[in-house]
Amino acid sequence: MTKRPRILVISQVYVPDPASVGQHMADAAAMLVQRGYDVRVLTSARGYEDPSAKYPRRETRDGVEIIRLPLSSFGKRTLLLRLLGQLLFVMQAALRGLFTPRLASILVSTSPPMAGSAALFVRFFRRVPMSFWVMDLNVDQMIASGSLNPRSPFGWLLKRSVTKTMNNSHAIVALDRFMQQRIKDNYGLEERVHVIPPWPLEDQLEPVPHGENKFRKEHHLEDKFVFMYSGNMGIGHPIGVLLEAAQALEDLEHVKFVFIGGGVRRAEIEAAIRDRQPPNLLLLPYQPLSELRFSLSAGDVHLATMEESGIGYFHPCKVYGAMTVARPILFAGPEPSHVTDLIERYNIGWRVSPDDAPRAASEMRRIAQLPAEELQAMGSQARQAIEDQLSKNHLCQQFCDAIAPSRN
Repeated sequence: MTKRPRILVISQVYVPDPASVGQHMADAAAMLVQRGYDVRVLTSARGYEDPSAKYPRRETRDGVEIIRLPLSSFGKRTLLLRLLGQLLFVMQAALRGLFTPRLASILVSTSPPMAGSAALFVRFFRRVPMSFWVMDLNVDQMIASGSLNPRSPFGWLLKRSVTKTMNNSHAIVALDRFMQQRIKDNYGLEERVHVIPPWPLEDQLEPVPHGENKFRKEHHLEDKFVFMYSGNMGIGHPIGVLLEAAQALEDLEHVKFVFIGGGVRRAEIEAAIRDRQPPNLLLLPYQPLSELRFSLSAGDVHLATMEESGIGYFHPCKVYGAMTVARPILFAGPEPSHVTDLIERYNIGWRVSPDDAPRAASEMRRIAQLPAEELQAMGSQARQAIEDQLSKNHLCQQFCDAIAPSRN
C-alpha cells in the first residue's frame, strides 16, 4: 500500500483555541485529509489568548495529526512574553518539521509573524514546496506607521523573515484585493497570489431566533436591541468610537452594547465599565465554539471596526460570522475596503467613519428604531450571500486547490 504524502502545517494557534486563524487552519487541514493527504500540525500546547488553557500534547481531529509544543505561548500580557512564546514556538517547529516523514509540502500562516522562518528552515533541507497563508501584514503595517524601525535588528529580522517567506512560497493566499495590492507593492509579487476570503464557521453557526436563544436569556437581553461586537479587539480595531456612541445612547433604555472577545483594546472597555459603570455596556470573554451560534445570534446588528490606515494590512473576518447568522453590519472603518465591498454588493449594512463618534451615535439611534422586518430582510440577504458565494465548502475548496502539492 502506497503511503500518502504529508503536508506539514505550522501555526501557533489551532482548535480548540478560539482564535480565528486556528479555526480556519483546522478546516483547511480536514479538507486536505479528505483529498488524500496526511496532515500533521505543529501548534502550541497552551491557549494563545489565555495561556492557562492547556490542550492535549498529541491528538487526532478529523483525521489530522496534531502535535502541540510546550513553552510556545505565554499569553499577551506583555510584548516580551508574547515574543518569547513566538520565538520558542518557531525554534521547536523548525526542528520538529525537519524530521517529518514523507514530507510533501509545508503550509504556514502569519501566526506568529516569524512562523515563515520555521518553514524556510525545513524547506531548505527537505527541498519541498511551501505555501503562505497571509492572514495579515502586521509587520508592514508597523513599519508604515513608524512603530517598527526596519533598520533596527528586530525590525530587520521580522521584515526579512516575511520577505523570504513570500519569495520562496509557490502559492500565496491573500484575504482580499487590497491585501493583494499591498503584497504587489511591497514585495513585487502578483502571479502567485490568490485572493480567497476567509470562510464563515458554518459548522458552528446558524441563525437562532431571539425567543429560543439561551444566551439572550442568560444575560437578560430579552427586551433589548443589541449592538454586538464579537471577535478580536486588536490595535487596528478602534473601540473608542463605539464607546463614545454607546455613551451618547444611554438615554435609550432598550439599547444594549455587548462586547465579546479579547485583545489589547479590551482594556478600553474594561476602563469605561470601571470608571463610569454605564448601564448599556456588557463585556464578555470569547465564547466556546459550541455556544457561538447563540452568542452571535443574540445581536440585532453586528459591529466591525478598522482604522483608516488598516486597508490591506489586515482583514476583520467577524463580518462573515454576522452574515452567517443573518444579521446586518454597521462598519466603522475606511471606504473602500473589503467590508464596504460586502456591504455595497449585498446591501447588508451601513458604514461610518472610525473617527466620527457623533455620526456613529446618530446612525445607531436611527438603526435601533428601524422596523424589525427591514433588519430581517438585510440579514436574510447576508445569509444568502454566504450560501451562494461565500460558503465554507466553496472557499475552502478554492484554498486547497491553490496550496495542495501535486500528487504526481
